[in-house]
Amino acid sequence: MAFWSTNDVEPKRNFRFQVQITGLTALGAPTDILWWAKTVTTPSFDVSEVEHNYLDNKYYFPGRVSWNEVSLTLVDPISVDAVKLTNKLLETSGYTVKADETSLETISKKKATQTAIKGMKITVLDADGNDIETWTLNNPFIKSAKYGDLDYSNDELRTVELSVRYDWATCDNDETQFAPV
Repeated sequence: MAFWSTNDVEPKRNFRFQVQITGLTALGAPTDILWWAKTVTTPSFDVSEVEHNYLDNKYYFPGRVSWNEVSLTLVDPISVDAVKLTNKLLETSGYTVKADETSLETISKKKATQTAIKGMKITVLDADGNDIETWTLNNPFIKSAKYGDLDYSNDELRTVELSVRYDWATCDNDETQFAPV
């Protein structure tokens, strides 16, 4: 039976998703759900290869798994200021403006992954708003932020682009879970 000939099967849709960053409410956001998320890339990985030469042949073996960064584009609303919230995440990670030379505090992975962003999830939803696929990013932190461009000839919404680095991701579906061993 073909996929498109049945009416009880529905494909996943790109516009049905939500992003959750645990810890945003502690920074003043009304919720941990980023309702102002415009786009997000789902986690992906690369597997390196190891080449082995034996006599006149080459053999390849799988190497290490490397998880790729996740990119988010957020609309910058006035009521939940995405720029201000992003700056608070950076400060909570340990970064301080060097106006005071006596401050020795600096950014750290522990502060970035346990204090600032306590967790991050990307959830794919069905037509009824139920979770059908949830990606959990482990030890996420903001690697870069771009606060958009201002332009008098452009009437689009202002956006904030974030790049998030993490150690690994897990994916929970209805009945299965994928996680690296």
